[in-house]
Amino acid sequence: MDQLDWNQLKAFLETAETGSLSAAARKLGLTQPTLSRQVAAIELRMGVTLFERVGKTMALTATGLDLLEHARAMGSAADALRLAATGRSEALGGVVSVSASDAVAAYLLPPLVQQLHEQEPGIAIEVIASNALSDLLRREADIAVRHVKPEQPELIARLIREAAANFYAAESWIKTHGHPRTTEEAAHLPFVGSDRSGRFLAYLRQHGLPLSEASFSCYADHTVAHWALVRQGMGIGVMMDEIANQTPGMVRVLDEVPPVQFPIWLVTHRELRTSRRIRVVFEMLAQGLA
Repeated sequence: MDQLDWNQLKAFLETAETGSLSAAARKLGLTQPTLSRQVAAIELRMGVTLFERVGKTMALTATGLDLLEHARAMGSAADALRLAATGRSEALGGVVSVSASDAVAAYLLPPLVQQLHEQEPGIAIEVIASNALSDLLRREADIAVRHVKPEQPELIARLIREAAANFYAAESWIKTHGHPRTTEEAAHLPFVGSDRSGRFLAYLRQHGLPLSEASFSCYADHTVAHWALVRQGMGIGVMMDEIANQTPGMVRVLDEVPPVQFPIWLVTHRELRTSRRIRVVFEMLAQGLA
């Protein structure tokens, strides 16, 4: 068998990981016909059938499953090589991607990005708003702002501080419903929900709030949209104190309910810390978020 083409191997790996030619093509930035040709080419070169079509999905054959772990090992080696090369770059210019939850990305990062641009104009920050834990090992982001400590040994993390969130409502809402300070006073008042699965309701009940599904006037599963509905006067919601304090027209309510405490971690890959621009951004974010 001739030496494998790396692009064909990537086509096989991404198609296996996503289970879809279209999804793999989007991830690799290719057209679906181009990706399909690469998959067919690696099957022809290896003399085996790697996939079977099952509806709209691509299912691995037994041979494909046997070869998948080898392909993953080669992909991980390539990722490690790219990380090492990136980490050894001492150029201060370039792009640094920072992942954070949608609320942190929308409210806390913009002034820090502006400060970074003023101090280091050669560095461009890419803000990735995501409530998922970005996979730094696969370079979905260079730096991540997280609320849980990462477990992967390849990552290094710094605990920036403990943050707090409380219950807030709009001034217009207060004029209509009054200013509830206890859980009993809020029992029959409207809240803005964050999901319809019952997780947020269970969370509120854990804080002593005697609520039911009927307590929610509306729902939004993203924090920015949730906060916009609270600002609109749709009900009581939860928000980080520093975001709420910089939002005009918002009042803290349920004063007797203990605040929600959660950590802020700044995380990057240990190889990337040897990159000068990553170090600069990491340290400036650490100072700004503190």
